[in-house]
Amino acid sequence: MNIPLTTMFCVVVLSLVITLCSANDNNSSKGPQQTSPYGSCTHSASFCAPGIPGIPGSPGPAGSAGVAGSPGKHGPEGPMGPRGNKGDEGVRGKQGPQGPMGPQGSPGVSGPPGNKGDAGARGSQGPPGPYGPPGSLRRNWKQCAFKNLNDDKDTGMIKECVFNKTSSKTALRVYWAGNLRLYNCHSCCRRWYFTFNGAECSAPAAIDGVVYMVHGTGAKKNLHRPRHIEGVCEKLHKGTVRVGFWVGNCAGFSGSADAYTGWNSVSRIYVEEIPPPQA
Repeated sequence: MNIPLTTMFCVVVLSLVITLCSANDNNSSKGPQQTSPYGSCTHSASFCAPGIPGIPGSPGPAGSAGVAGSPGKHGPEGPMGPRGNKGDEGVRGKQGPQGPMGPQGSPGVSGPPGNKGDAGARGSQGPPGPYGPPGSLRRNWKQCAFKNLNDDKDTGMIKECVFNKTSSKTALRVYWAGNLRLYNCHSCCRRWYFTFNGAECSAPAAIDGVVYMVHGTGAKKNLHRPRHIEGVCEKLHKGTVRVGFWVGNCAGFSGSADAYTGWNSVSRIYVEEIPPPQA
């Protein structure tokens, strides 16, 4: 146990004072005595020192609880504390009534194309539509070639070329290319012409060509010359058309003349289906 220096000094001084007071009391027997709260002292003594403090007593029992005081005034609002942690999510509330419709928003950005959907059920056939403008015709043509025909017929069909016509609105363009000749006659004529299924063209007219010769008797002239006879025939039904090439008399000439067709060369009949003429 450590005792402070000031406390030890006070104890020493107090012991000296008590000793002095006791000596004075023994030497003096006269005079009234005063009782000091701190002990018995004589008048001759200049003062009496207090005694040594006693040992503190034990604490007394606790008193009864006091009456609660009146509430104090409301203090000023303190500063805001730090933000607390997020609390647990509350229970989902009931759905409220539908609000009024808001204004129409601006169109959004177009999204990417979606996947192709399944094919729908086949619908019923609609009524026929109006006729469209005339379209272009795919070319439909044919040629019949004959090498070294050498036909000396004076009257009758020389050759035939069978053709398949695809429309009744179209026309047929035909031509002959080959050698034709008259022989050993004077002021004579022969006519070569086309027929369609056995009849000459009537729309618009016949397709033919003639060869006329004078001063050819006595075998003076035997001229084989290439000839070209061409034309267009309209108003022919679609389907099979038998295009024939014939030889016969010229109009206004009687009798017979020596004709020859396709000598020592290639002859041909050309047939082509073409669109109708302009109005």
